[in-house]
Amino acid sequence: MEAEQVTKSRFKARALEFFRKVETSGVPVVVTDHGKPTVEIRRYRSDQRSPLERLKGSVVDFNRPTDPVAEDDWDAAR
Repeated sequence: MEAEQVTKSRFKARALEFFRKVETSGVPVVVTDHGKPTVEIRRYRSDQRSPLERLKGSVVDFNRPTDPVAEDDWDAAR
């Protein structure tokens, strides 16, 4: 499902039309500014799960969690 791209000025003039289109088709609309994507309009999906339920199964590897971590081990430090 490829998102439709629309310029900011075109979106401004026809916003309600794009909202209805997203609601009915489920296809997102990407609003661009000078050719660069800036905003994505998509159908709202309610997630009733708790934050812990959403994170369940997201930890890939959890070996020896109490070992010290070296500075080179952090991805954010790079």
